[in-house]
This record gives sequence, C-alpha cells and structure tokens, in this order.
Amino acid sequence: MGCDRVQLVGTVSFLLLLSSAQGWGKDGHAIVCKIAQARLSTAAAEAVTKLLPESAQNDLASQCSWPDDVKREIPWSSSLHFADTPDSVCSYDDSRDCVDQRTGIKNRCVVAGISNYTNQLLEYGSYTDSPYNLTEALLFLSHFMGDIHQPLHCGFVSDQGGNAINVLWYNETQKLHHVWDDSIIETQFQKFNDDLGDLVDAIQINITKVWADEVEDWEYCSNNEISCPAIYASESAEDACKWAYKDASEGSVLEDEYFFSRFPIVNFRLAQGGVRLAAALNRIFDTQYPVLI
Repeated sequence: MGCDRVQLVGTVSFLLLLSSAQGWGKDGHAIVCKIAQARLSTAAAEAVTKLLPESAQNDLASQCSWPDDVKREIPWSSSLHFADTPDSVCSYDDSRDCVDQRTGIKNRCVVAGISNYTNQLLEYGSYTDSPYNLTEALLFLSHFMGDIHQPLHCGFVSDQGGNAINVLWYNETQKLHHVWDDSIIETQFQKFNDDLGDLVDAIQINITKVWADEVEDWEYCSNNEISCPAIYASESAEDACKWAYKDASEGSVLEDEYFFSRFPIVNFRLAQGGVRLAAALNRIFDTQYPVLI
C-alpha cells in the first residue's frame, strides 16, 4: 500500500523562537484529537479515559495543546516539537535532522518524541509500576502526532520553519508559520460559516474508508513499529516545499489563491494525524491490534 496519498474528498525552530511555533494552533490540535478519540477501540478508549485528568471530562481534545502550554516550564521538551531540514531539502533524514539545533544533541526532534512516548505508554497495564508519568506521555504523544503533520514543523532550519518569514495574510501581517498553525483553519470558519464541530464533522465524513483501512492495516511501517513518524516527517517536509513555502516568500501577499489551494492540504494532514493517532493508541492499548506486521 505504501504511504501514497489517497484523495481526501474536500468540502471543505529554531528553539529560541519556538514559543511562537505552536504546531497546529489549539483548534488544529483539537481536531486531530477529536478525530482520534472517535476512532478508538473499546480497550483503547478505556485506557485513555483512565489516563486523562478528571478535569478533562474524558475529552482528549481539551488537553492536546498542553505540551505547548508548558514549554516554558519544561524547556527540554521544546526541541521535540519539530524536525527542520536544510534549505530546499524536501525530505526528512533521521541522522541529519533529528537534533536539537541549539545544543547539537542528537535524537531531539518530533520523530524521537513520538517514539519515546509510544514506548512509555507500552508500559500501561504492566505488573510493575511504571517510572513514567503515563498521563503526560499520552498528552505528549497526542500533541506530537499533530505537530508532525503540520508541514512547517518539518520546514527549513534557516527560517525556523517559516517563523522568520513575514507575509500579509489578506490584510494582516503574520508569520508564515502562523498562517499554517491557525489562519488557514480560522479562514475556513469565516468563509464557510463553520465552527470547530462543523469542520471536524466535514473532515470525518470525507475520510474515505479505503484510506482509513490502509492506516489501520499498517503494512508500510518497518521494524514492527507502532507508528512510522519518520515517514510522516518526510511527508510534511515535502508539503512544506510544495505548498507552504511556494509563492510565500518574505513580504508576499497571500489571499484567496493561496487559501483555496492550501486548505485541502491542511484538512488532509489533520485527518491523517487523527487517524494515525487513533491507530497508534489502539495498538498500544488493545491486544487485539497486533504490533507485528
């Protein structure tokens, strides 16, 4: 099956600056997590309910932006939100790109973050007490699965994933990164008279059964992985080159032509993030979903 794109029918870092690089904004992360929670098996849903704080009222989406909220309190986590590449390199390379750009420490990127918190969550239900905070592991994994599907979280090191590119979004000056985090989603609400629930419903309806089954079958992962974040990062790096950066240099005016050609890409990546997060959580928490290929 591979990771080839399947049509989603549409109705629709630099560390010092990372505080402005949120992955998806709150709406984007909420969409990913709402899609995921709706696709959980019974066993996985029960595990998520037990791990979520009581204040969440069993709503994973309400907690999915928590890793952004605590970056100042947990500064070591900042480098785990992205995996930037050299300029004009439109694919992810683990040995080259999974590094803390400030310290040079290897294995500090969103790909490593997904793998690390997946491994922590595999201790759920074991007979010995886990040394990890599995609630935090669930929230980090859910958030990072969203981040890795935002193309500019696998953008270029030199412009901090679009944070150093100023554009005019209609009549408002914004960072290109912010356009992809928030503005494309918010503009959908404005143009289509939608709200968050409407957009989630539209994306859910338009996830084709064929594509969802491909994700659940998981035949494209290697080495018996729960998920394949290196592949997701390369997809985002490709989309960054093809869609995010194209016609969006410093000072560009981005209006309807950019919006209408990009919002289907945003919706597709949100859908992929949600379905893949659900598939990962099902394989972590439900023994009926075998890890082995």
